[in-house]
Amino acid sequence: MKFSGKNVLVTGASKGIGADIARVLGSYDLKVWINYRSNQDIALKVKDDIESNGGSAAIISFDVSKESEFLDALKVIIDCDGGLSYLVNNAGITNDKLAMRMKNEEFLNVIESNLLSTFIGCREALKLMSKNRFGSVVNISSIVGERGNAGQANYAASKGGVIAMSKSFAYEGAPRNVRFNVITPGFIDTAMTANLKDDIRDAYVKNIPLARFGSGIDVANAVAFLLSDNSSYITGEVLRVNGGLYM
Repeated sequence: MKFSGKNVLVTGASKGIGADIARVLGSYDLKVWINYRSNQDIALKVKDDIESNGGSAAIISFDVSKESEFLDALKVIIDCDGGLSYLVNNAGITNDKLAMRMKNEEFLNVIESNLLSTFIGCREALKLMSKNRFGSVVNISSIVGERGNAGQANYAASKGGVIAMSKSFAYEGAPRNVRFNVITPGFIDTAMTANLKDDIRDAYVKNIPLARFGSGIDVANAVAFLLSDNSSYITGEVLRVNGGLYM
């Protein structure tokens, strides 16, 4: 795949899907800024992985839901690299509970962490990328944002909001040659799903046409495509990486 840009910021990139996204993008001769919030050691491990394979990376700590921290981090990147070519808004949280037992603050906390943070990232990326009339943003949503899920009203609202909001940004970014797309992963092998009991996992797999959970690399490869020049005529799109679970 071809990339005309030089660097990329991946939020929530110290572990899980975010770390796989960072590693894959690092293999395409992009400088990868690895965002983490608290655990520097695991962020450094991702950085080492990229550099040991000949790539370029840096770590940067900030809370994506805090506007001032996000803006300060972008300033560091701009001061260092002179611009920002690509952004992957991946960071997010869950706080599952049945809706009738969910308190307002439990709902809003997930909205702020997942949706507000993505808005901040998209807004600031559009400002920065518009100056060069070039840029691409991929927002990581979820299959839950498309079909909902019991016990995840807050998460579904946040991820569904990411999809709708990204389409609006795509309209605003298009005249400036800044693209916004979305990926909605299904069941992906992560530390969280590794804790599922075998019978529960088997029940999920039976409903997946490709009969397996996806990997972080599956998602990362899709991210790389949507960021790259290979998708230069694609914006406002939702790419499902879910093995056919939701079509």
